[in-house]
Amino acid sequence: MMSTAQTVAQLPHSGGVEPSGTGYRPDSGEDVKGLFDMLKYSKLAAVALIAIAAAAGGVRAEDAAADPVVAKVGATEIHESELKLAMAGLDPQLANLPDDQKRVAALSSIIDVKLLAADASKEGLQDTADFKQRLAFLTDRELHNAYFKKHVVDSVTPEEVKARYDKEVAAIEPQDEIRARHILVKTEDEAKAIIAELDAGKDFVEIAKEKSTDPNKSEGGDLGYFAKGRMVPEFEAAAFALEKGAYTKTPVKTQFGYHVIKVEDKRKQQPPALDQVEGQVRQLVMRDKYLDLLEKAKAAAPVDITDAALKTAYDAVNKPEAEAKDGEGEAAPATEGQQ
Repeated sequence: MMSTAQTVAQLPHSGGVEPSGTGYRPDSGEDVKGLFDMLKYSKLAAVALIAIAAAAGGVRAEDAAADPVVAKVGATEIHESELKLAMAGLDPQLANLPDDQKRVAALSSIIDVKLLAADASKEGLQDTADFKQRLAFLTDRELHNAYFKKHVVDSVTPEEVKARYDKEVAAIEPQDEIRARHILVKTEDEAKAIIAELDAGKDFVEIAKEKSTDPNKSEGGDLGYFAKGRMVPEFEAAAFALEKGAYTKTPVKTQFGYHVIKVEDKRKQQPPALDQVEGQVRQLVMRDKYLDLLEKAKAAAPVDITDAALKTAYDAVNKPEAEAKDGEGEAAPATEGQQ
């Protein structure tokens, strides 16, 4: 079982092409580390929540006028609403098919089911103990999903998401970051000559466009803002040692060649905007609502697991709700993801 600290809901990054000559890793996860950390939670819980939300997002029954018959199997009608339900339940491998092909696949599935279900009914399979047990399980699962949708998915408000975002952002200790440019060349002598040109008053951006071998030369060597841990060590040490507006007076050697670096600005790292992480923050709100529901339900109907080994394993992945909310424990909604 992976610990909370090993599972992260990744946030969108502001992007940018990786400058090959700095070792810059725009998707390494170092940016807005505090907010990344606040989105660490149980992988089981995350997967289960997504699965539940998908299952709970079923198609509701429509009235006859809006729910036409699309096919018949004997005297049994197949309605548009059934087709939509079947499309929602198609194998994930078919998810990227065009809608018209998904409709055909769904209809084919329904027809197969209707045909054999009729034969099964004639044989009385619906009256067997195995069938009744499975039907009871599936009924419970669908009731669970419907309850989840009503009291968790549909109950989350924009205000709750914003409040949770504000709370987590307030808890972040911003890192220092800098905005820098660089000029990359193959030899130390070339780098020294560039430094001499800068000392003589030549513009850094113009030199970068003219002489740098890095792919971002057309942007004047601009690397944007970055925090520590984003560049190769030698580059990072030299860049963070500079004052705003200063450039390196000696060439900086890395595995990519020789760099001349200039720091354009220094600031505290900015958290991602709400719209960048709204989906992840919403999942956190949903998780807390779900855990609250479970806590109340367990208080009303205590759970007693008689198998000792199973109880130990269950307790290990269902830590107290308070710990899970703090991001220190794991809580996995007890749901069956597939039939």
